[in-house]
Amino acid sequence: MLLPVSPLPQVEFPTIQVTAALPGGSPETMASAVATPLERQFGRIAGVTEMSSASTLGITQITLQFDLDRDINAAARDVQAAINAARGRLPPNLPENPTYRKINPADAPIMILALTSETYAKAQMYDAASTILQQKLSQVKGVGQVRAGGGSAPGVRVELNPTIMNHFGVGLDDVRTALANANANRPKGQIADDKRAWSISTTDQLLTAKEYRPLIVVYRNGAAVRLADVATVTDSVEDLRNAGLTNGEPSIMLIVYRQPGANIIDTVDRLYRLLPQLEAQIPADINLTVALDRTATIRASVRDVQITLIISVLLVILVVFLFLRNVRATFIPSVAVPASLVGTFGVMYLFGYSLDNLSLMALAIATGFVVDDAIVVIENISRHLENGMSPAAAALQGAKEIGFTVLSISISLVAVFIPILLMNGLVGRLFREFAVTLSVAILVSLVISLTTTPMMCAYILKPHGHERHGLVYLLSEWVLNLIVDWYGRSLAWVLRRQRFTLLLTLSTLGFTIYLYVIVPKGFFPQQDTGRLTGNLLADQDTSFQAMDVLTKRFSDAVMEDPAVQGLTVFTGGQSGATNAARMFVSLKPLEERKMRADEVVARLRRNLSGIPGATLYLSAYQELRVGGRVSSAQYQYTLRGDNLDDLKLWGPKLRDEMRKLPALIDVNSDQQNGGLQSSLSIDRVAAARLGITMQQIDDTLYDAFGQRMVSTMYKPLNQYHVVM
Repeated sequence: MLLPVSPLPQVEFPTIQVTAALPGGSPETMASAVATPLERQFGRIAGVTEMSSASTLGITQITLQFDLDRDINAAARDVQAAINAARGRLPPNLPENPTYRKINPADAPIMILALTSETYAKAQMYDAASTILQQKLSQVKGVGQVRAGGGSAPGVRVELNPTIMNHFGVGLDDVRTALANANANRPKGQIADDKRAWSISTTDQLLTAKEYRPLIVVYRNGAAVRLADVATVTDSVEDLRNAGLTNGEPSIMLIVYRQPGANIIDTVDRLYRLLPQLEAQIPADINLTVALDRTATIRASVRDVQITLIISVLLVILVVFLFLRNVRATFIPSVAVPASLVGTFGVMYLFGYSLDNLSLMALAIATGFVVDDAIVVIENISRHLENGMSPAAAALQGAKEIGFTVLSISISLVAVFIPILLMNGLVGRLFREFAVTLSVAILVSLVISLTTTPMMCAYILKPHGHERHGLVYLLSEWVLNLIVDWYGRSLAWVLRRQRFTLLLTLSTLGFTIYLYVIVPKGFFPQQDTGRLTGNLLADQDTSFQAMDVLTKRFSDAVMEDPAVQGLTVFTGGQSGATNAARMFVSLKPLEERKMRADEVVARLRRNLSGIPGATLYLSAYQELRVGGRVSSAQYQYTLRGDNLDDLKLWGPKLRDEMRKLPALIDVNSDQQNGGLQSSLSIDRVAAARLGITMQQIDDTLYDAFGQRMVSTMYKPLNQYHVVM
């Protein structure tokens, strides 16, 4: 099959997400020192229609959305140039340059892979996932980003004891400097004589906690103060604030997002073909399973529409046979219908269209249109056969007489879709493929009805006098004559009462307008994709340890629902917020759960309302999404202001008023400024007297509380860090 398969036509806005990390940076620091310089450069890129940023603890994410006509690869080059231009204005201690990915963060992942093991620790599984699997998956065509979640890379953690450090007179900067100088990975040169050459290697790296413990930090009173004297050094992970569950069990997850515009079915098929190779490259004790596949319901829905299309073709042929009551005459339009559809497939392939729900629906509708032209031609040819003409002469004369009529009918049908073809924006892009597919099918059937249909009539149909009819034919003829007589009498009755008929017509028109006004309207019908997305939000002062417990409780409660088939949830990591978790739920097939996804959400909402400490906002995932902001609900309302204080004042007020509206549920806000905060008021006079700068104060606080990466350990496959 050359035509790709997808749920809907390609209507995604080109979207790029830029991520910058500064471990320990407060949201205010990330917004002012990282987000602002980048946004100033991004604002100069042509074609940007929407730019939004979110800054949390240590993470800034900026989402850029472009015009529909903008090429995403060209936009990515402009984004990279803007990042390079802004680098001089970013903090010098930024661990690495900001990175961009061609993904829409509001989109759901197309696949989630889970790694579990009974023998390997989560740090080791994460190392295998990020070092081997993540890179291989990112190379697959159509993949925009692969995130490793639920854990963190291995690292050496140094937990300092301030009391003992004070006793020895050791400062945090002393420890940071000692750790930074403990590792080096520089060229050493070569020694050679007349006959041999020796490469030089040194033990210039420390790779385990055991090697770091005897590290000398400073000398006090002639004695060495070692790292083990003032700190607890362990082989652990770089970031402790990470957790992930798959069906209630701890796991490391690989979350795969697609590029905007990439075909989801083809991309997932490529991923499945790669899985056996990936399983062979990781230890056998690590189990790699598919926790979520977004294409399962897409394939089922497209398959249902394909079956509907086949049934439509068969029903059209059956109806034609019931009225023509002639196998030969029925065979001709039965060939015209699939021939028209095959011709339409060829044009769709040339235009780059896909077999999606809308294009297949257009083909299903077209089956009724394409058979009309053939029936009109056959009917006129049959009339000449009844008058005694030969099949060849009747076919030539009948096609000549009816050609203009068939042409005018087809052109008038195509003209109906011209306004849709001229529509702009997202709606126009969405329904353009539907209109073009249906128009092409009608035009192809026009050509076939004026060429292939008369030719087949000349060779297949027999002269009228050579046919013999049985009892069934005569009985059906009698029934059809009764229908024609009844229609004649009813038509005469209507023509005698013209004023009443006109009044009835106007009343029908008025009632139609009334129904148009009162019928509920929406952008796109609510879908049941068999997938739920959810955001678990706790109080803003919730610690990661408490959030980990809440995540487990909500995960177990959701898994108890009889309609739920699988679940993945993760917290921490790149989100930067310790009071939030992201959840993806797979539902059982509709025939098993016996209820729609919205009803499952309503039931879960009732069952989960009794769990204190957090709220889980669930919604049925929709294939068509607008915007690039991650939301906890299906609709978003953005409040903008000239300064942050106005947003802090009016954001909660608007949220509280919206919660009073009976038509709205799960009203929430992404404004996270109500958590606990410890503020230090610096006595600048005393600091100046003691020779202490603001930079030293910030560095000391960062060393103590920021999970600061102070040294890099170089290994063949990856780089790891020492964290204070």
